[in-house]
Amino acid sequence: MQRNKFTTMRSLKVLDRCKGAQVYALHTTGGGGGDVGDKLYHQLQDHLSVNPVRPISMHNYQSSNVPLAYVNETLLPYGLPVSDLLEPQIESCLKFIDFIGTLADLYRRIENCPQFEKTGMYLEQCAIFKGLSDPKLFRRTLRAARQHAVDVHSKVVLAAWLRYERREDELRGTNSMNCCGRNIECPKATLVPGYNPEFIYDPCVCSKNPRGESVDDYSIEDVECSTSDEYRDMSFCIGDNEIRCIRYCIASLSTPFRAMLYGGFRESSKEKINFTQNGISIECMKAAELYSRIRRVDSFDPRIILELLTFSNRFCCDDLKSACDSYLASLVNDVENALLLIEYGLEENAHLLVAACLQVFLRELPNSMHSPNVMKYFCSPEAKERLALVGHASFLLYFFLSQIAMEEDMKANTTVMLLERLADCATESWQKQLAYHQLGVAMYERKEYKDAQSWFEEAYESGHIYSKVGIARTKCKRGHKYSAYKMISSLISEYKPVGWMHQERSLYCDGKEKMSDLEMATELDPTLCFPYKYRAVLLLETNKIGAAISEISKIISFKVSPDCLELRAWISIAMEDYERALRDVRALLTLEPNYMMFHGKMHGDHLVELLRPFVQQWSQADCWMQLYDRWSSVDDLGSLAVVHHMLANDPGKSLLWFRQSLLLLRLNCQKAAMRSLRLARNHSTSDHERLVYEGWILYDTGHCEEALAKAEESISIQRSFEAFFLKAYALADTSLDQESSAYVIQLLLDALRCPSDGLRKGQALNNLGSVYVDCEKLDLAADCYMNALNIKHTRAHQGLARVFHLKNQRKAAYDEMTKLIEKARSNASAYEKRSEYSDRDMAKSDLAMATQLDPLRTYPYRYRAAVLMDDHKENEAIAELTRALAFKPDLQLLHLRAAFHDSMGDYAFTVRDCEAALCLEPNHADTLELYNKVRELVKEQ
Repeated sequence: MQRNKFTTMRSLKVLDRCKGAQVYALHTTGGGGGDVGDKLYHQLQDHLSVNPVRPISMHNYQSSNVPLAYVNETLLPYGLPVSDLLEPQIESCLKFIDFIGTLADLYRRIENCPQFEKTGMYLEQCAIFKGLSDPKLFRRTLRAARQHAVDVHSKVVLAAWLRYERREDELRGTNSMNCCGRNIECPKATLVPGYNPEFIYDPCVCSKNPRGESVDDYSIEDVECSTSDEYRDMSFCIGDNEIRCIRYCIASLSTPFRAMLYGGFRESSKEKINFTQNGISIECMKAAELYSRIRRVDSFDPRIILELLTFSNRFCCDDLKSACDSYLASLVNDVENALLLIEYGLEENAHLLVAACLQVFLRELPNSMHSPNVMKYFCSPEAKERLALVGHASFLLYFFLSQIAMEEDMKANTTVMLLERLADCATESWQKQLAYHQLGVAMYERKEYKDAQSWFEEAYESGHIYSKVGIARTKCKRGHKYSAYKMISSLISEYKPVGWMHQERSLYCDGKEKMSDLEMATELDPTLCFPYKYRAVLLLETNKIGAAISEISKIISFKVSPDCLELRAWISIAMEDYERALRDVRALLTLEPNYMMFHGKMHGDHLVELLRPFVQQWSQADCWMQLYDRWSSVDDLGSLAVVHHMLANDPGKSLLWFRQSLLLLRLNCQKAAMRSLRLARNHSTSDHERLVYEGWILYDTGHCEEALAKAEESISIQRSFEAFFLKAYALADTSLDQESSAYVIQLLLDALRCPSDGLRKGQALNNLGSVYVDCEKLDLAADCYMNALNIKHTRAHQGLARVFHLKNQRKAAYDEMTKLIEKARSNASAYEKRSEYSDRDMAKSDLAMATQLDPLRTYPYRYRAAVLMDDHKENEAIAELTRALAFKPDLQLLHLRAAFHDSMGDYAFTVRDCEAALCLEPNHADTLELYNKVRELVKEQ
C-alpha cells in the first residue's frame, strides 16, 4: 500500500483536479456552520425537485428520413460540408516510421555525448517531442537544454523560450524582463557564459544586486585625486587639450599601445603624443586614461562608454571592450533601448550587448514578432549574416522564432523568411529535415505548390520519410493524382504501414478502396481525425444524419479538437438540433476564441448570436443550475459550453475563467487551459486570489516549489479554499512519505472549513478520501466519498468502489462502478476501473468497451497483454502492446514490453524499449533497473 502512496492524488490532474462551478456557498458539517450549509443544500435539492433542469431536445439519430432539402439560410449561409473538399492537414513537425527506435537512438546519443554538446542533443529531442500531445515533455526537455547550455547565446534563447511557453506576455502588470527568481530564466544569469548545470535551479542574485547597481560606491573625482601628477609621465594631445597619463597603464590596455609606447616606434620616446587626427574625443580619451588605472567603466556616461567601445576595437583593447560590452548590456531593459543599442553592438562586434538586445526582443515575443523595427534584425539573409558576425545566428534562434511565426500566421511573409533562415542555419540531418519540411508546409498553405513540392523533396532527400506526404499532395494539386497514389502506395509497400500512410492514400482513390484505406487508417491510428470527419460527411451526404453525428462523436469522446466540434455543430444545424450545435460552438470557442467557421468564412461568435434565438434563453442563475446538472452527469463538454455562456454574460469573473481552465485540463486541452488560467489571474480582484492562480500557472509548467510558495503567501493574506487546495495538491505531487500524507490531510480539512460551493467541496472530499485510502483509513475514506456523493460529486463512486474492494467487498465495488457508468456521459474510465472488480471474461468485455470509447487509455492494452503472457502467447502479447505504441508512445507500455522481451530472452529489444522509455522519463526507477540488468547480461554474453 505504501509503495503506491499518493498515486490517486497524483492522478487528480486528470480525474479530480477540475473543480465545479459555484452554485451556493456551502459548508460541510465538520467544518463549522454546518446547519447553514445543510439548509442551503436542502434548498438546492428542493429547487431541483420542483424546477427540474430542462432536458436538451434531441432528434432520433437513428432516423434516416430527416429531410435535408430545407436548410436555414441564416444558419447555413455556406451550405453543408462536402466530402470532396475535405483533406487532412500536413503536419509541420517531424514524424517517423519507427518512432520507438528513434527515441531509443536519441537516448543513447544523449547519454554518450560530451557534456558541452548536450544542449544540441536536447534541442533535437525538443523537435521530436514537439509533435507529441503532451507539452510537459517538450517543456522538460527545453529546461534540460537550458541547464546544459554553455554559451551566452544559447542561454538567452532558451530562457526566453521557457518564458514564452508560460505566455507571461498575457499576464497583466508583468514586465518581459521580470525575473522568475531562478538562474534558469534570470535575464542576468543568461548573460554569464560558462557551464554550471548544478546551479541552474538555484535562486539568482537579482534581488541582492539589481540591474545597473554597483557593488560598491566610488566617484571619479576620488579616484582622480588619489593619483598624483608626479606619476603621470606622458600626455595625449587632442587639439589644444592635453590628457596626462601614466605610460605603463596605457601600455597595459593592449598590445598595440604597448608596442607604440615601449617598442621601436618614435612615440616611445615622446612625452606628448598627438591624437588629434584619430577621431577620438577629449572625453573618451580621459575615460580611457581613467579606465587604464581603475579598470571600471560603470561611472561613465553611456554615451562615453559607446565611444570607448569604438576606441577599444580600434586599438585592440580586449579588457576595455569586454568591460564596455558588459556594462552596456546591463543597461538594456526594454525594446526602445534594445533598438537603440543593437546597431552599436552589431557595428562594434559587441557580443554581450547584442545578446542583451536579442534577449529583450525574444522575451517580448510574440508581440515583437509584429514589429518591423525588430524583425528587420532577423528576417533577411543580410540580417542573419550580421548576427552571425557577432556569434548570434544559430539554428536554435531561428527554430524558436519560426515556431512562433508559424503559430501566429503560417502564410505570412515573415514566417517564410524566418524558415528560410532556419534552413540556412541547418547543418545536421534532423535540422535540414525539419527546416525543409516546414518550408514545404508553409508554401503549401500559401498555395505555392511548385515551391512547396521542391522543399518537400529536399526534406525527403535529407531523410524525412513523412515529407513524401507533402510531395504527393502537391503533385495531386498540380494535376498528377495517379502519380501521388503510386507514390504513397510504394511507401506502404516499402515500410511497415502506419495510419497516416493509409489516410494519405485515401485522398487519391475512390469508392471501396478509399473507404478501405480510411478504415485501415483508423485501425492503425484511431487518433487521426480525418477518417472520422470524412465518413461523417459522407453519411450526411447520403441523408444519414444520425449516423453522421455518431461517427464524428466517436473521436470527440476522447480527442476534442475545434475542427471536429465544428463539423458536429454543422451537422446538428442541418438536423435542426440547435441546442447541440450551440453547445459545440461554445465549446469550440473555448478552445480557439477566434475560430472561423465554415471554411474560414464566419466567426464563431457570430454563429453563436445566430443560434441563440433558436434555443431556450437562460439567466445566469439558470446557467448555474445547468452547470450543476452537467457536472453531476460528468459531461465535460456540456459544462464547458455552459461556462462559456456564463462568461459571455460576465467576462470579468475570474472564478469562471478558473473553472474553464480546469475543465479544459480534464479534456487534455492544455494550451487552451493555460490561456483560461492566465485570464483568471488577470481578472482576479484580490491579491490572495491572484496568487492562487499564479500558483496553478507555475504548477502546470513544472514549478511545484514555486507553486507551493504562492499558495503559502496567499494563505498568509487570507485563508481560502483555493489556496489550501493548491497547497495540498502541489505537496501531494512532490512528497511521498507518511508525514507529508498527514499534512496533506490537514490541508484538505482546512480547505473544507473555508467557504466554497458544493461542487468544489465534492472534489476536496474525493481527494481527501483518496489520501485516507492510501493511509489505510478506509472508514474515514468511505465517509468522505459518501459525503461527496451526497452533493452530487458523481466521480466519488470510483473512490467508494476502491474502498469496498480493499474491504474484500468485490460485488459492492462492482456495483459502485456500474452506478458511475450509468450516470456519466464520459465513462471510458469507469469501464476500465470496473474491470478490476470482475472476473476475467467480464473484465475483458469492460476493457474492450473502454478501448472502444477511448483508445488512448493504456491500461486495457497492458491488461490484455498480461493475460496473453499468462497464457504463454508471447507474440500475441507483444503485438497487443505494439498496436497501442504505434499511436501512443507511453512509458508504461514501453516498460511492460521491455519486461516481456526480457522474459523471452530478446535482450536487444529489451534494451531498445528501455531506452525509448527512458527518453520519455529518464528517472523511471523500474525501467532503469531493468535496463542496467539487461546491459550487464549482454556484456557477459
